[in-house]
Amino acid sequence: MDTASETVLVERLREGDASALEALMERYASRIFRIARGIARTDADAEEVVQDVFLTLARKIEGFEGRAQLSTWIHRVATNAALLKRRGKRVQLEVSLEENLPTFLDDGHREGPRPYLLADWSRTPEAELLDGEARAVLSRAIDQLPESYRAVLILRDVEELSNEETARILDESVSTIKSRLHRARMALREQLTRHLAPTLH
Repeated sequence: MDTASETVLVERLREGDASALEALMERYASRIFRIARGIARTDADAEEVVQDVFLTLARKIEGFEGRAQLSTWIHRVATNAALLKRRGKRVQLEVSLEENLPTFLDDGHREGPRPYLLADWSRTPEAELLDGEARAVLSRAIDQLPESYRAVLILRDVEELSNEETARILDESVSTIKSRLHRARMALREQLTRHLAPTLH
């Protein structure tokens, strides 16, 4: 859908045309679900976020001034709704990012058991990295990321948005997005290394 056709849909939605909302839902619902699922981590919460986003869209379309693209606005609403849903959970799975990052000795070498140091990712079959157990480790590692890092990871690596788009959605600087993405990826790789190290050397 090009910008012009989205502009028409926005105008129709402002006039109360329900079919315009349906057309926007058809375009964005699956992506919103993926973003929300990635951040909130449950299907039920993600489905609620999708409903919340389109209710917000219908109620607040008058306030959409068109300075940003409609997709950016929708992604921002979805991300914020998913973060709020996550914050509402009484049991927090998150741990300090520092606990999931590799540590280094004064001489610059990697600290940790010998298998960590010998881990050679280049020879690891992709199928092995993506097996059920490794996927579970990865999923737990994503669960444990602090929300600001998890949101960046989902928008950049799952939704494949640019650093600039992600920065606009999260209202952060591009340099902050790059830094958080780098550290989030390091944390995930560290968790996989700890899990796979015995099989990698």
